[in-house]
Amino acid sequence: MKEKIHPQYNTLKMIMTDGSEHTIRSTMGKDGDVMRLDIDPLNHPAWTGGTAKVMEKGRLAKFGNKYAGLGVAAAETANAALEKGAEAKKSAAAAAPAAAEAPAKKEAAKKK
Repeated sequence: MKEKIHPQYNTLKMIMTDGSEHTIRSTMGKDGDVMRLDIDPLNHPAWTGGTAKVMEKGRLAKFGNKYAGLGVAAAETANAALEKGAEAKKSAAAAAPAAAEAPAKKEAAKKK
């Protein structure tokens, strides 16, 4: 291998947003430098599942605000109503077997 062509690796201390510290090796800085993170997997919406925060400022939200009067809001309302209807059907289907069992139990009690 050729000498003096590879970068020098230094030991750095990385401080996460919650204050925890980790020792890492990097070509950045000098030995003993401190790297403080503003964004990390503990607070960024991409890792925490906070897609609503991203969507509020994103292209889709801007599009929805721009064309709200042309039926986009109405389409969202219709989709929400369809979802509520589907949930109601599921709960009714779950309740139907229980209702069907009640008369069968009465019949069985009469036969005894």
